Amino acid sequence: MIVSACGGEEGGPWSGAEDTASKALAETSAGLAQPSPAFIPQPTGPCPEFQDGTLTFRPAGIPARAVRIWMSDAARTLDGPLVFYWHGTGSQPTEATTGIGTTQIEAIKAQGGIVAAPTRDPAAGTFPWFYVSSTSRDDDFRVADEVLACAIQKIGINVSHIHSMGMSAGGLNTTQMSYRRSGYIASVATYSGGRTSTIPTQDSSNKFAAMIFHGGPSDQVVINFQTASQNYYNDLKSKSQFAMLCNHGKGHTIPTDARAAVWQFLQAHPFGTVPSPYAGGLPNTMPSYCQR
Repeated sequence: MIVSACGGEEGGPWSGAEDTASKALAETSAGLAQPSPAFIPQPTGPCPEFQDGTLTFRPAGIPARAVRIWMSDAARTLDGPLVFYWHGTGSQPTEATTGIGTTQIEAIKAQGGIVAAPTRDPAAGTFPWFYVSSTSRDDDFRVADEVLACAIQKIGINVSHIHSMGMSAGGLNTTQMSYRRSGYIASVATYSGGRTSTIPTQDSSNKFAAMIFHGGPSDQVVINFQTASQNYYNDLKSKSQFAMLCNHGKGHTIPTDARAAVWQFLQAHPFGTVPSPYAGGLPNTMPSYCQR
């Protein structure tokens, strides 16, 4: 899973408090902070009918993109979370079953939630995602916007629980998404991802939380992921955002022992959760190698 990274300029279609977004916000669980309607995207193309499997999304102005969706019929009656998963170089969307875990995916589905793992556009180049391949194209996040907008339109989601995860190139892309879509991202988890350059922030008022994993000194493929992860952690802490840094010590791998803890972390950090419930100390269910 080889990776590189670079920043770029913000882009993508946005609208104000349109009917669909307002309805979704109104139906979100009471008591939770919510993204501003200005940051909730509207569909820009025809939305597919949501079902478990691979669906095609057609955002205006960019090529159509296949996205692997995991969901159940519970999504038609419950407004659950939406978790994006970005795979590593040489991998594919089904990596989500390893990165998130099948048990956790089933838990998300039972809550009426959706896991969405986009396929790559070959035009991205050597690496699967445009910003990771040192381009300034916002296509991948415009696809994510379309998935979110269509999910709201077709079945409804809990907009306080929009999260992102990824490994390697996908971890770097999750880092990019956390800043570039901070208008709606609640919290994220990165496996061997991190920050290698300055990334523009969409909504600096949203202090999203992050659980940041790396594999120690041997976590190196093109770049040093221990350093990149430390840089991400340091930047968030400098902005008074809650972050956990977790050195699992196993090199460039997904720490499968931590998947239950990651899902617990995301659930504990919906949009606008400040201070973090972990600010006073990490739960004993968190990996022993994590620090805050």
